[in-house]
Amino acid sequence: MDKFNVADMSVWQGRQDPEDGELALRWHNKVQPWQADSEPGVVLLGFACDEGVRRNKGRVGAAAAPLAIRKLLANTAWHLGRPVHDGGDVRCENGDLDAAHDRLAERVASALDLGHFPLVLGGGHEVAFGCWSGLNRHLGGKGRVGIINFDAHFDLRMKQELASSGTPFFQIAEQCDAQGTTFHYACLGVAETANTQALFARANELGVWHVLDEEMTPADLPELLNGLDAFVARCDHLYLTLDLDVLPAAVMPGVSAPAARGVELAVIEPLIAHIRASGKLRLADLAEYNPSLDLDNRSARVAARLVHQLTK
Repeated sequence: MDKFNVADMSVWQGRQDPEDGELALRWHNKVQPWQADSEPGVVLLGFACDEGVRRNKGRVGAAAAPLAIRKLLANTAWHLGRPVHDGGDVRCENGDLDAAHDRLAERVASALDLGHFPLVLGGGHEVAFGCWSGLNRHLGGKGRVGIINFDAHFDLRMKQELASSGTPFFQIAEQCDAQGTTFHYACLGVAETANTQALFARANELGVWHVLDEEMTPADLPELLNGLDAFVARCDHLYLTLDLDVLPAAVMPGVSAPAARGVELAVIEPLIAHIRASGKLRLADLAEYNPSLDLDNRSARVAARLVHQLTK
């Protein structure tokens, strides 16, 4: 693993409550560096990159997200029943996003090969192509992979000369076509005002199951769960990606494109739990958190809570 950036374990520090013993542990007490012989569990991987955001004309700063999320996660109360390992960060050197994607894919595939659950901390949503590529590499192109994206945006922009944070799922669709596999993609929380008619048309052409943000309220949960069941039934493996700009701006101000409406955590969390309960979830990531745009670490706390929800 020396070809990857080694985890900086100094970030894992926080409150100590020795008077309560083992029941008072927090993440900083439990997270260990990822080693080749680590017991299978969760591997946290950082994708410290926002080159795709820059290319997509967004506000940069998401490259600092993996460190910021770890800092908030460090003091989070520990409730897990499996080990967590920190696998360090993959960075985008000299604007070479293709190389960064390849390094991330290699790291994700290695974690999966060793029986771990990789949880990737982005970074811009260009992280998705690297994550999917790692899962695809691990599976050898076999099995039906379903992508579930909680996002205000389709991220189906056509790749012209360069990939960006707006192109990952178009790139994945191209790769699926090239290798003769089906593109199973669900985009939940789509904001009509943030996606052009061309993007809706492309989503329809590609058979994307999408749900608008206004159709994702607590009252809609039974229908959403039924829709998830139908989608999951057609897949052997699931990749879950959470673009944090799907959340309301009051909850998630620290993103390049804050939501005008967004989808409540009260809706997203039970959907995450339902996806995990399927037994098919192989990989997950969080994307688009930008610490430079955050208010009083509000967004970082939500990101840390979502990590907890994805791993508990």
